Amino acid sequence: MEALEAQLRRLESVRMEQLNALKALESIPEGGSKGAMVPLGAGVQIITDIPSDYGAVVDIGSGIQAEKTRAEASEILSTRNKELSDLTERMKSEFDQLEANTIELANDFNEKMAKVEGSEEQQPQPASEAQEDVPKRKPRRRRGTELTLDD
Repeated sequence: MEALEAQLRRLESVRMEQLNALKALESIPEGGSKGAMVPLGAGVQIITDIPSDYGAVVDIGSGIQAEKTRAEASEILSTRNKELSDLTERMKSEFDQLEANTIELANDFNEKMAKVEGSEEQQPQPASEAQEDVPKRKPRRRRGTELTLDD
């Protein structure tokens, strides 16, 4: 269940990254932009001019990237986000179902253990059997009273 939770967190992280990319893409004006700051990562940004007919390079799968128009890039990101949302919802419902089944099994186990413990308490063991179950102590060794070869 922990692995499923971790996978859900990773999917949500990817979805948020794509949502941020889509918002950034849509925030660029139709006429382009002069002096736009494009983040490179690690707090570094580059200042650049974005022409009105700009395109975007999009990963289309298997590490292959292709230049797409603004509309195509937005459509690709929107489609991916929808797919990730659907997948996340399916995984959450599976997780909830798994959790409910686990709780049900745990409750069944606890009930059966309570019955077993209750039946053991109702059947007291005879005194002779109770004494046989207790392991007998071995006599303690007395240190210093035995003779050795050095004596």
